[in-house]
Amino acid sequence: MVLLSVCLCGCSVISDSISGVLAPEEPVDTHVVAQWWDGPRIRTGIALIIQVGTPASPPQMMEVLVDQKGEITIPLLLQKPVHCDGLTLDALKTKLVKEYSRYYRQPQVTVTFAPYDGKGVSPWGTVTVLGEVLSPGPVNIPSTMDLPVTKVLQMAGGLKPYADRTRICVTRCDQAGKQHKTYVDLKEIGKDGRPDKDMLLRAGDVVWVPETWY
Repeated sequence: MVLLSVCLCGCSVISDSISGVLAPEEPVDTHVVAQWWDGPRIRTGIALIIQVGTPASPPQMMEVLVDQKGEITIPLLLQKPVHCDGLTLDALKTKLVKEYSRYYRQPQVTVTFAPYDGKGVSPWGTVTVLGEVLSPGPVNIPSTMDLPVTKVLQMAGGLKPYADRTRICVTRCDQAGKQHKTYVDLKEIGKDGRPDKDMLLRAGDVVWVPETWY
């Protein structure tokens, strides 16, 4: 019985070791948490185009930059900066209409994002790429919202030699705050010709590229 117990314990230890090698746990980065994303938001560094007019006068168009305080300054029209960090375009429009109502009757305001060239801060958010890539970190999402896994890996500098191309993990957070993991196989996409398996990413997603174990 003693011998049998030792054998069983030994088998258990060996089994645990093998399973640990075959299915290694993914490291948890407490500084990067996938977040629910409900649309583009105004953030520091983003340029906006604002038009202000009235029924009796043509609109005046201005391009303004959101400063480090999350505020915009509209020359000649408002007496103080307007805080807008984290607001949607509609929310800022409502805020500006209220402000301009002090000076004009029935102010007409439109707010849009300035044309985005792919540099600087994207109002459409970012995807965080970590693991076995040459340039880990945040990657801006283009205004077209067309950013699949294969493209974001290219934008992150490409894969390192020992990256596991078959188990790329995408973590996404739903509206309730629950995280969901999806695994993408680049070999299946390329070798088998399955572009439908190339997952389309959303702002707040975290892409983890593990290292191969063989």
